[in-house]
Amino acid sequence: MKVILTEDIAKLGICGDTVEVKAGYARNFLMPRNLAIPATKGNLRAVDDVKKQKELRDKKRLRGAEKVRDDLEKLTLNTELVTDDDGKVFGSVTTHTIADLIEKAGNKVERRSIELEEPIKALGVYTIKIKVEKEVFANVKLFVEKKAG
Repeated sequence: MKVILTEDIAKLGICGDTVEVKAGYARNFLMPRNLAIPATKGNLRAVDDVKKQKELRDKKRLRGAEKVRDDLEKLTLNTELVTDDDGKVFGSVTTHTIADLIEKAGNKVERRSIELEEPIKALGVYTIKIKVEKEVFANVKLFVEKKAG
């Protein structure tokens, strides 16, 4: 069955493509979720409208993501860790801690979008990479200091 995709679908095609799929997949999955429409003569003519609408949605989402990125990159985060007399650090800074610091600063970030290979267990200055959108990343400075007292 030939269908026209109304959204990008991994391993199948991008919005506006005309693809051949099994009838059951089209009827039971793609069409109920508004991911595709039947490839009729009228729908084939309307493909350009679908592509234009998707492009506008993508541009709007990208502008919003870039604004969030700019707001995040203006932030400077500070946190403190307890250390002993020898400088050994107790505890660590995790993605959960970073998300809380960003939220206290007035922005909201999903914890899973913070790219941290492993928890931070040393004092210093770090650049934290945050995924805002598919191809939009923000870099936030994090200062990990010794807790006074």
